[in-house]
Amino acid sequence: MANKVEFKTSLLRMFRARIPFISIRSIERARVLEVVQQLAEEINIPIYVHSLSHGTMDIKTRKSVNDDRSVAGGLDYAVQYISQKQNLTFVFNEVSDIEDDNLVSRHIYDCVIQAIERGGSICLITTKSIWPQLQRLGMTITLNAPNEEEMLEVVKDCVTPYKNSIPLEWDETDYKMAATILANMTKIEAENVLATQMAKGSLTKDDIRELSNAKDKLFSDISGLEKVKIDPATLSVAGLSGLQNWLDNQKKLLTSNLKARKMRPPRGVLLVGVPGCGKSLSAKFIAANWNLPLYRLDLAAIQGQYLGQSENRLKEALASADNAAPCILWIDEIEKGLAGATSSNDGGTSIRMLGQFLFWLQESEAKVFVVSTANDVSKLPPELLRRGRFDELFFVDLPGNQERKDIINLYIQRNLLNRPTEGILTKLIEISEGFAGSDLEGAVRDVAIQAVIHGDDIVNDELFEKCFKNIVPLSKTAPERIEAIRIWGRERAVPASGISWNTTPYDSAAGKRSIII
Repeated sequence: MANKVEFKTSLLRMFRARIPFISIRSIERARVLEVVQQLAEEINIPIYVHSLSHGTMDIKTRKSVNDDRSVAGGLDYAVQYISQKQNLTFVFNEVSDIEDDNLVSRHIYDCVIQAIERGGSICLITTKSIWPQLQRLGMTITLNAPNEEEMLEVVKDCVTPYKNSIPLEWDETDYKMAATILANMTKIEAENVLATQMAKGSLTKDDIRELSNAKDKLFSDISGLEKVKIDPATLSVAGLSGLQNWLDNQKKLLTSNLKARKMRPPRGVLLVGVPGCGKSLSAKFIAANWNLPLYRLDLAAIQGQYLGQSENRLKEALASADNAAPCILWIDEIEKGLAGATSSNDGGTSIRMLGQFLFWLQESEAKVFVVSTANDVSKLPPELLRRGRFDELFFVDLPGNQERKDIINLYIQRNLLNRPTEGILTKLIEISEGFAGSDLEGAVRDVAIQAVIHGDDIVNDELFEKCFKNIVPLSKTAPERIEAIRIWGRERAVPASGISWNTTPYDSAAGKRSIII
């Protein structure tokens, strides 16, 4: 992906080499013409630009040289002028019907042939494909949307002039975060978003979240992905302090300069563990905590009935995620979408999808943080667990005593319930041995339901105890399955709780992983 600096360098070489036909792929005509004007002044060559609104003008003097605004008229003028003088360059920025063999394509083709004889150059700014016979006469160059480095300049150029006019709370870190969020937007889109924020008369640190929301609206209908709406006020994760501490460190890497160390941005995390212990909730928590939009990719839903259809859908969805970056990509129960990768029951579709996903996971440079969750670890392909695919592999186990206490208090506070006495709270912790986070939420919710129906006066220690005893956790209904999951996690993953694995004389110390902070 070419940024503005690389684009300018490559275009300069093409101008000096007198490439007869140059197709410039970009949706930002103004940015392209800005670079072209800089080159015209730096290397002192005559460059003329044609548009449907102004006809043909000298890009350096901004003076009109031909009032005919039609494309045909502009091409005729270019052919006539190129035949009279050598080393002229003409840029056309509003040309349609160039994909096939037609009158417009043939007209441009004849003009390029004339340019070859006289050392001229014809440039087209377009987003469309070009008739192959015409394209083979020249070269193609692409100018992508501003990357983070260029967007940082855009942000500062847009905000700094108002430094003495309105209150500005942003520091260098905020500028970098804003650039990270607005990256991959066009320059005019980013300027419009910033201007809208400053129009209220100030620019605060809370506006960083608004920048993310504004960008999110531009990518609200991404193909292959489901936009997940989150309410930060209702999101809290208890009992996963190890995961939260690790995520806090990863967040710092979003705005750090990693190119000098040849490092890539944070790529993602794989959460495996007992069902109902907060893996899916963690994806929403990360998006809310990092002020990034959350998109959900359902691998099972994108599978098609025709050969190659599933792989193409996955490729399009991942490309859409790259365009929406920075964002969080949530893949829930990833083992279900890739279950066939360990067999050949589906004709190799899952294997090809796995290869597509792993290639993107390894090679994509976009700031898309992947949060994948899995329950049935036995169905996970070994390739997915190799070090380097994800930044870390966490195991979300059944909560311990202190974690259950934190979770119970969290849901009591969220449901606006009267707190039980310390004695009954200790008893609830004992009763809830083997409970998952969802079991604890269900027990407290049963108490809240009674409070809504009968009033808060009914909430007492006896009701809490009764509701907790009424829950039968998955660890008791399917003990063999849960124990197998926990054994796998102890040997291969880092505990999301941040607490070292408990060991017994029969456990081997080797293979017990811990988080590095």
